[in-house]
Amino acid sequence: MIKHMVMWKLKDPAKAALFKEKLDSCRGLVPGMREFEVAVRTPDLEANCDVVLCSAFDDKAALLSYLKHPQHVEVSTVLGSLRESRSVLDYETH
Repeated sequence: MIKHMVMWKLKDPAKAALFKEKLDSCRGLVPGMREFEVAVRTPDLEANCDVVLCSAFDDKAALLSYLKHPQHVEVSTVLGSLRESRSVLDYETH
């Protein structure tokens, strides 16, 4: 299984709910997507990012299928203008 974790720092943290809504539209896009959770920072809890995506895929092929999916590409383009920075970590689990 491949875990795909992405964290964003937004230019305007007040747009986190909109960011989450757009990301949630990518849930279930491709076969082999096992997990897909989008969360926004909780006030008064430690965080150095505003939005996080925690997802899991059966294998690298499923992850690549998601990354290349037209809906994901479109959402990424829209969200790119809202972010200050992005961090990603993909890793294999057993």
